[in-house]
Amino acid sequence: MTSTDLIRVEHSQRLPVGVHQGFDYITDLGNWHEYWPGLVRIEPGSHWKEPGDRARLVLRLLGRETEMEMTLGRIDPYRLVEYASEQPGLPNARHGRYFADDGSGGLDYRLMVEYEPRRGLRGVFDRVLFRRAVRRALRETAANLDARLRG
Repeated sequence: MTSTDLIRVEHSQRLPVGVHQGFDYITDLGNWHEYWPGLVRIEPGSHWKEPGDRARLVLRLLGRETEMEMTLGRIDPYRLVEYASEQPGLPNARHGRYFADDGSGGLDYRLMVEYEPRRGLRGVFDRVLFRRAVRRALRETAANLDARLRG
């Protein structure tokens, strides 16, 4: 995979809580149902605290239920979370969640998804429809977090 092949989608949002409160809320598996768009269920046995932990989710994505297996790669408390995801019929992806103080007691939260489009016609799907779905999911996640944390 070369860097020119990668598609990177990012979204940033200022959230109305401090870095510690935001990080603790966002990384708590028990809260994901409250803000993750399209989340149907988190499979039993999922863990999300230490590098190497895995979480299996079922999401409604592009009009159908899709299982996503996520592996936590790096967690630097109150700064970043990086993980990889695999989902059948879609490209594997690398994810980043970045946390920073906005200087006024709020949280600058940046979400990133990066993936390599597949070859052939599936690559066209990945470059257009999948990219659009990822962008929408990041925006909805940030909006849901903003609404939930304001409440």
